[in-house]
Amino acid sequence: MKTLNKINIVLILLCITLSYAQQTPAPEQSKTIAIVGATAHIGNGNVIENSIIIMENGKLKMVADAITSKTDMNGMEVIDAKGKHVYPGFIVANGTLGLVEVDAVKASNDLSEMGTFNPHIRSIIAYNAESKIVESMRPNGVLLGQVVPRGGRITGTSSVVQYDAWNWEDAAVKMDNGIHINWPSSFSRGRWWLGEDPGLKPNKNYAKQVKELEDYFNESKAYNMGGKEELHLPFEALVGLFDGSKHLYINVDDEKGITDAVNFAKAQGVPNITIVGGYQAGNIANFLKQNNVSVFLQRVHTRPELEDDDYDYTFKQAKKLVDAGVLVALEPSGQMERMNSRNLPFYAGTTVAYGLTKEEALQLITHNAAKIIGIDNMYGTLEVGKSATLFISEGDALDMRTNQLSYAFIDGRNLSLETHQTELWKRYSEKYNQQD
Repeated sequence: MKTLNKINIVLILLCITLSYAQQTPAPEQSKTIAIVGATAHIGNGNVIENSIIIMENGKLKMVADAITSKTDMNGMEVIDAKGKHVYPGFIVANGTLGLVEVDAVKASNDLSEMGTFNPHIRSIIAYNAESKIVESMRPNGVLLGQVVPRGGRITGTSSVVQYDAWNWEDAAVKMDNGIHINWPSSFSRGRWWLGEDPGLKPNKNYAKQVKELEDYFNESKAYNMGGKEELHLPFEALVGLFDGSKHLYINVDDEKGITDAVNFAKAQGVPNITIVGGYQAGNIANFLKQNNVSVFLQRVHTRPELEDDDYDYTFKQAKKLVDAGVLVALEPSGQMERMNSRNLPFYAGTTVAYGLTKEEALQLITHNAAKIIGIDNMYGTLEVGKSATLFISEGDALDMRTNQLSYAFIDGRNLSLETHQTELWKRYSEKYNQQD
């Protein structure tokens, strides 16, 4: 009887697991595919109105004007995309997709680690390739992302993944290439529940907290230059920052904090620096440009933080930074950031309404993002020799009314665009129609 009960429990758990399992990843590309007639948005600012795109063995073999370039398409699978649009796969910068499935279920949350200084914590090994949230990104053209840990002063190491895989090893595009820091806040709000003024005031511990970070970096450099008699994993993880093999991402919003953070990184000899969030980055855009610092700009669809900011303050920041020549990409962090990642193209679309061209806005979530996270040799643009990671949209992919995908490919693999959410939509659409 006990054995039977155990078998029943195992079967129940198996059924639950299968009901929540991700779709089987798409098979490898086995046949040459030609996409003909679409408007191709290359991702670097260029557009081909009537294009021919040929994919072979997961790579782009041809990206050209269909009128001036003739090719024999016998034996190819031909997709007629006249009147449609082709884009490189959108890239989520500074994301946490795959690290949390259900916020209320502790066992599904691998977002942060205990402790203050955790540069050795690798987000990639916690990435859940079977996440239903990750799966739901693909119908909006979001096909790749940076997986970033949260929590602590040094939060850990990020990696880049593609969103159609069996496991984290298959998903990984570039591993352990970024270290993330939460810069100390130069201002703090009073604790109203203790009778303090709730307004902003200088952080009395700011200098001390910055000094702690400086000491940690100095100790790391001393360790890595020394004999390393005892293994120190956190210090080992930081060495890539100084030789340029890793990128430093600093989460900081205020003007003073951004300036101090950049000066700190330069003084430490870190060559690759990106400001993350950067609420006031537009105010010091020339400073960032002079120091060759890129920006992951905070979620565009947020309210102004200060009472004297313009109502459209967050909408205009991308334009200010781009005009100054700063390399900018968009990121979705904030409340419900994992679900908001699917809205990445619409954040870019909002920047068009506030001054950028559509192709400049597209670069914020394709080419620019790929350059900053170090995968632009294979992703981010539609160019011969690069990965065939792209999608076909019925209309403008930056407009939520016309972002309707008919095909999506990762490394030439034809993806299913069905998700748990599309299944529910169809189910209840049928119910509604029956009532009519």
